[in-house]
Amino acid sequence: MKFNRRASAHWMGSGMEGKGTLTTQSTTLNNTQYSFKSRFEEGVGTNPEELIAAAHSGCFAMKLSFLLGDAGFTPDDLNVEAKVTFEDGAITESHLDLKAKIPGITNEAFQKIAAEAKATCPISKSITAAISLTAILV
Repeated sequence: MKFNRRASAHWMGSGMEGKGTLTTQSTTLNNTQYSFKSRFEEGVGTNPEELIAAAHSGCFAMKLSFLLGDAGFTPDDLNVEAKVTFEDGAITESHLDLKAKIPGITNEAFQKIAAEAKATCPISKSITAAISLTAILV
């Protein structure tokens, strides 16, 4: 399967004082603001690292769901938080925190499948940062 997805950025002004907007093909983000403050401080708007964290957590959860299905399990609930670390001009780490409710699975099988999802989800495969995972079965 091959497909393309698009997003666009519009920026005005200098790096520190300027501001911009991001729009995705689906328009889920539609002229969503971002700026130096939203990226490096606590300003209103989004930022590239937050979007990578959202993409990584969503991709991992979906891949895990597919792998669980292949193993004969259907998750009741998968809660994933990704924490992306930006350091010295680069994204150095993405840590995935998973809390899952999956009827009938052993912790050993759960850990194995979660590790496979971490290694094989398309976002994991596309980033060069260190990827870590904490997986808790509830």
